[in-house]
Amino acid sequence: MADRPTSVDCWNYLNGSLLDVKVYTANEKEPEDRNLWPRPLARKWTVMLFMGTCLLYCARMAMPICAVSLATSFHWSKIDSGLVLGGFFWGYCFTQILGGHASDKMGGERVVFISAVSWALITAGTPLLAHLGSHTLALLTMARFLMGLTQGVFFPSLASLCSQRVVEGERGFLMSTMTSGSHLGTLLAGGMGSLMLDSYGWENMFYTIGFLSGLWALIVWLCLLKGSEFPTKQMETSKDPQWSLSRTCWLSLLKKPPVWAMVFAHMCLSSSFYILLSWLPTYFKESFPHATGWVYNVIPWLAATVSALVGGYISDFLINQRYSVALVRKIMQFFAMGVSSIFIVLLSGAVTFPTAVICISAAVGLSTFSISGVSVNVQDLAPSCAGALFGFMNMLGAFMGLVSVSLSGYLIEVTLSWATVFSLITLVNVTGLGIFLILGDASRVDLEDYSRVIVI
Repeated sequence: MADRPTSVDCWNYLNGSLLDVKVYTANEKEPEDRNLWPRPLARKWTVMLFMGTCLLYCARMAMPICAVSLATSFHWSKIDSGLVLGGFFWGYCFTQILGGHASDKMGGERVVFISAVSWALITAGTPLLAHLGSHTLALLTMARFLMGLTQGVFFPSLASLCSQRVVEGERGFLMSTMTSGSHLGTLLAGGMGSLMLDSYGWENMFYTIGFLSGLWALIVWLCLLKGSEFPTKQMETSKDPQWSLSRTCWLSLLKKPPVWAMVFAHMCLSSSFYILLSWLPTYFKESFPHATGWVYNVIPWLAATVSALVGGYISDFLINQRYSVALVRKIMQFFAMGVSSIFIVLLSGAVTFPTAVICISAAVGLSTFSISGVSVNVQDLAPSCAGALFGFMNMLGAFMGLVSVSLSGYLIEVTLSWATVFSLITLVNVTGLGIFLILGDASRVDLEDYSRVIVI
C-alpha cells in the first residue's frame, strides 16, 4: 500500500499527477516496484483506455439505437426486440468474475486487448448475421449474448489494472478518467445513429463501430503490448506466497462486512442507473412530447462525462491531503446515492421541461462519483484479487439492473405514474447508502496478517 504524502496543494497535485514523467513508487522502501506503470506509460494507457471504454459503449449502444430500424426491416414485435436487447445483459453477467480473475493472474492489459478484438469482430459481423438466413432473431440474440460475454471482462480488468499498476492516492482519478469514456461513448453512438441511420442504413453503423474498435485494438497491440512484459503483483501472507481464489479465500472475503457493504451499495446504484438508462427517453417523450429529443439524450450524459473526472480529482485530492481513505469513499458515495436522490425526488411533482433536464443531469452526473467511492473501494479492500471481486459485484449489479428495469416497467404499466419509479430509485439508493455508511471500510481484508492501518 502506498504511503500518502504529508501535504500537497492543488497545483502541486496536478504537477505530480499522471502528467509527470517520474516513476510511480509505492513508498520509500520500494522505490522500484516493477508492477507499477512508469508515468509516461500510465499516461498512454490512460488515454487508450479512455478511448477503449468510449468504443465499448459505442458498440454496446449500436443495437439499441438501431432497434427500431431492425424491427421495421425484420418485422419484429416489442417482445422480439426485447429478447435481442436483453441477450446482452445475460451474457454480461457470466464473464465478470472470470475476466477479473484472468486479469489478476495474467495482467489486465492482455484481457482488455482480447476483449476489444472480440467485440470488434462481433459488431462488424452483426449485419452479416442478420442477412445470413431466415433465423435473424435467433442469430442476433446470440450475437448480443456473445457481445455481453466479451464486454463483461472489460471493467473488472480496469479494476485489476488500477490495483496492480497505480498507487492508492491516484486510483480514483485514473478510474474516473477511464470510465468516463463510457458516457462519451453513449453520446457518440447517439450522434452517429442520428447521422447514419437515415442516410447510410443501420448496417453501416455496425461496420463503422466494429472497424474503429478493431483499429483501437491494433494500435494498443503495436504501441503498448507488442514485446512488453507485465508482471502481476505478488501478495504475500504468512501461509501462502500469493493470495489464491480458492473456495476458502472466497469464503473468508465474503465473511467480511465491509465487502458485503460495498457489494450491496454497488448493486443498489447499478439498479438505479439501469432504470434511468432504460426509461429516461420514455419519460421525457411521454411527459414532454414536444421537447427536442437531443436535449434530454445528450445533456445528462455530457454532464456525467465531466462530473466523473471532477469526482476522481476531488477524491484523490482529499486522500493526498491525508483524509482517511474510508472517509473519502463514503463522502463520494454520499453524493452519488444521497444527494443525487434529492434531484430524483424533485421529479415526482409537476416540473417544467428545463427543470426536469436539470434534475436528471444533476442526478446522473452525481451518480458518477461512485466511481471514486464503491468502484475503487474494491481495490482498497482486496487489491490482490480486485479484478475478480469487482467482477463478482458487477455481475450482481447487472442482474439487479435486469430485475429493476422489469419491475419499474411493471410499476409504470400498473400505476400510470412516474412518481412510483422515482420513489423506487430513491428507496434503493438510500438503503444501499445507509448500509455502506455503517459497514463500509477501506482496510485490507484479503491478507490474514495484514494490520489495519486506516481508521475513520
